[in-house]
This record gives sequence, C-alpha cells and structure tokens, in this order.
Amino acid sequence: MSERSYRRLRTVAIILVGGWILWSFYDGFFRGSDDPMDGTLQAAERYFEDQEYEKALAHYDQIIAQLPMHLFALRGRARTLLMLNRYQKALRSFDEAITFEPEFANTWANRGILHDRMGRHEKALSDYEQALRLDPSIADGPHWLIRFLRLQTEPPPTIADRARYLRTQLALPEEQRLLEKPEEDSKQRPYKR
Repeated sequence: MSERSYRRLRTVAIILVGGWILWSFYDGFFRGSDDPMDGTLQAAERYFEDQEYEKALAHYDQIIAQLPMHLFALRGRARTLLMLNRYQKALRSFDEAITFEPEFANTWANRGILHDRMGRHEKALSDYEQALRLDPSIADGPHWLIRFLRLQTEPPPTIADRARYLRTQLALPEEQRLLEKPEEDSKQRPYKR
C-alpha cells in the first residue's frame, strides 16, 4: 500500500470514528426522546437480556400502567411472561399486541413459541407460518452479533426450522409423531421487539 493510500485510509477512519463519537454524544445527551417511559423501557429490556424476568416484568407493568397501549411494553411483557412460564397471561398479552399491530412478524413468532411450549403444535405452526409470510427474513434467526453477546456459539433453532419439523411430524400418523424435543426446544428464545 502506498503512503498516499495509507494516509487517505487513515483520514477516513479518523473521520468515521470521530463522527460516531459525536453522534453517540448527541444521541445520549441532547436528543430528546418522544417516549416519556424510554428509560423504564430500556431498563426492562436490560433486565430481560440479563434473564432477570421478574424485574423486567415489573418495569413493563409500570409502563403499561401509565400508557396501556405502549406496544413495546406489551410485547416485552408477553415475552417476559413466556420466559416465566406464565403461559395464559403471556397468551393474552401476545393476543393484545397482535391486535394493535397485526403486521409485526416477531409477535406472531413469539406467540408460536408460546403455543409450542403449551403443546398446541398446530397453532404454533400456524403462527410460525404467519410470521414467515409477514417477514421472510425472520427465518434467518438471531444475527451473529446478538449470538455473540448471548455467548451462543451455535445458532439456536429458528422458527423456520421448527415450522419444517412440525409440518413433517404433523403429517405422520398420530402414534408416530414426536412433537417435543425438550433439549432442542429449550434453546429457542423469543424474538425481540
């Protein structure tokens, strides 16, 4: 690499890093949020990621108490209830979130995971297929960066994988079906936002 190319590349890198630092500073200190519950939502999301589900649920409930139709809080509450194995409450929350925004694929995918865990495999398959129709990219599963942050070396099963498996199993005679694989099923995590 010539000296001139090196200096040009170095200058571009410095400008990009400087721009990123300035944007981060602006975004963190000066840009106002339109959402008055933004700090509470961020705390709830952090608790969810840290698997402190009771604390996350308390924060989501706090938001919903003040803003009953806060979509991000409704979705977060439903995901949290799913992880706490409070399936009936989670189902009501997912249904409510779908009513408010029926075109959001992640909510359908998460409700499919819930139906799967409840043993309602036909409903799970229907929800997975709806999620895939709404957003085919959801079949890719979590991005490598998210897997890195979660310390997941292997990609978890996606809803596309699970839908294929359920479709195959449901086509078999009932006595030959194997619809649950607890070890594999436990690796499936809800989709965020």
